[in-house]
This record gives sequence, C-alpha cells and structure tokens, in this order.
Amino acid sequence: MSDATSKQGPASLQFQPSQLGGALPLPVVGGVGASSGARPSVIQLVFREKSALYAAYIPAFTEGGLFVPTTRDYRLGEDIYLLLALPDDNQRYPVAGKVAWLTPANASGGRTQGVGVRFPGDEKTRLIRVRIEEVLGTAVSSSKPTQTL
Repeated sequence: MSDATSKQGPASLQFQPSQLGGALPLPVVGGVGASSGARPSVIQLVFREKSALYAAYIPAFTEGGLFVPTTRDYRLGEDIYLLLALPDDNQRYPVAGKVAWLTPANASGGRTQGVGVRFPGDEKTRLIRVRIEEVLGTAVSSSKPTQTL
C-alpha cells in the first residue's frame, strides 16, 4: 500500500493507509496549496501501483478525472493543477482540472477525505486519459470498490 503525503505551505502531513479508509491503495500526494484564491493549487500525484490508479480514476466524468486524497478545504469548481506520475512511467503529466466533487472528513462507508478532479476537454488531456486507460487495461471496467463512484 502507498502512503499519501499532502503538503500545504511549510507543513507536511503523513497519512497511513489505515487513516484513509483502510484497504484501498492511495497515491502519494504532495504539493503546495494556493495562498490566495487567484492561483490554483498545485499537487503532485504519484501512482506507484496500478491498483492505486484504479482506485482513484473517475471514468464517470466525460473527460476523465482522478480522486485526490487531501484534508485541505476546496470548493466545487475551484481550479487545481495536477502533476501526474503513472505506474512504470517516468514521464510527468500536467493536468489543469477543476474540483468536481468533495468527500468530507468522516464520510459514510469509510471513504477517504479528498476531492474529485475533473479533467478539461482539451486534446492534450484526452491523451492523458487514454494513457491512464491503457495502464488500467480491462481493470477500468471492473466492479471492484474505488475511492470514487
């Protein structure tokens, strides 16, 4: 299982999987929260395991999206900039998304606190979505539980 790290300014928090809903693997998260509403948050999202990517991927969004475990407060529609690293892939993929759903602390069903980030509809991000689905293969249509829908 991956640990998730969330950076906001100078502070850094380490989360153990047991604190984040238990059995589902999570990506390693790091980044800097925006200090004002004018600039989007920048979050590095590192998927070391295919199972963590599966648990975070949101195929229900037309353009695709990812769940980001975080304790930071976000608002729906807020801009968020992701820098993705996929399993067994050294490339970093930038995505300028928007918060499309919120999972609050102590959510029912033991869901991990965080946000769902909807990808934009541009060609560059479409290719990133295709790459994610290539990595996931047939798992993308699995009925296994995820951090998302």
